[in-house]
Amino acid sequence: MTQLNEALLRSLTPSVLTVLVRRGADFAAAEDAVQDALVEALRVWPAGPPRDAKGWLVTVAWRKFLDATRADAARRRREDRVEEEPDPGPAPAVDDTLQLYFLCAHPSLTPASAVALTLRAVGGLTTRQIAQAYLVPEATMAQRISRAKRTVSHVRFDQPGDVATVLRVLYLVFNEGYSGDVDLAAEAIRLTRQLAAAIDHPEVAGLLALMLLHHARRAARTAPDGSLVPLAEQDRGRWDTALIAEGVGILQAALARDRLGEFQAQAAIAALHADAPTAEETDWVQIVEWYDELTRLTDSPIVRLNRAVAVGEADGPRAGLAALAELDASLPRHTAVAAYLHERDGDPATAARMYAEAAHKASDLAERDHLTRQVARLNTRRCQ
Repeated sequence: MTQLNEALLRSLTPSVLTVLVRRGADFAAAEDAVQDALVEALRVWPAGPPRDAKGWLVTVAWRKFLDATRADAARRRREDRVEEEPDPGPAPAVDDTLQLYFLCAHPSLTPASAVALTLRAVGGLTTRQIAQAYLVPEATMAQRISRAKRTVSHVRFDQPGDVATVLRVLYLVFNEGYSGDVDLAAEAIRLTRQLAAAIDHPEVAGLLALMLLHHARRAARTAPDGSLVPLAEQDRGRWDTALIAEGVGILQAALARDRLGEFQAQAAIAALHADAPTAEETDWVQIVEWYDELTRLTDSPIVRLNRAVAVGEADGPRAGLAALAELDASLPRHTAVAAYLHERDGDPATAARMYAEAAHKASDLAERDHLTRQVARLNTRRCQ
């Protein structure tokens, strides 16, 4: 199977699943049938791919569903009902996958389950791929997906969904980055592009712009030894200018509609970072203004924490420390931000102590190593 055919299968998965659900299959049974059809395609297509790939998948998946229904005596009544339905015929040309996004991000699911189900049902990934990406055993991920499918199996498929919930799930996928043999950041961008094509919503465009602008900096985020490179120290020549241009264009079109949302505001901040030729030329005053908008939209403590950093850059480290003092010290990264601002304020002893404390609290190994290096750097400087 070529990479092209694999990509085609994954792109067709949500629309094929939607067809089966529309024809009366419950979500769990339909998803199983589609996965069986994908396995069959991987076996058969190399010898001769069909002219109508979607129609082939719909036909095979529907037969798999009927076979499973007949094999289950407890579903005999359902078998009688579906047997009376006409032959499925050609697949409809309309791509009706938007409701599938909403279903996979149903509020009855935990965020982890919603992410897993979205990757499986909308993204077309296998359970093994999802398990590898999240560094959990395949059996554990299979159970998570199975529970999620049972949870939404009886949810009506024609109810309006919550776009904001779908976007949060996709953003969770994006933030996982890369692990195993699946690039989840790229997968999240692909799914968000698909969603943007299906729904005209400025926040969908805002999320897509935010993803593209962050993804554009990916190559510069780590050194050859795998260590983190802070934004201010990144080689901006390694940033992907094509992705930046696309992200800025999408963002500008979304902002022009005057329906500001949190993802558009986040994307505006990312665009200001991308627009600066050097770290020293960053427009921190405007970034603070966008953080003010974002705080108004979300009232998030994490947003306020990031705003304190921006205030420290725009108005000086003592102003940043004053803004930080208003926040709960138990917030993630609070101690690391305080260490950075104390260093900027000319207090390396306090900064080194707080970097060490932040390193002790850090759960991410790369972040812990980065903070530990800051401690060593400051201590070395003080001894010279």
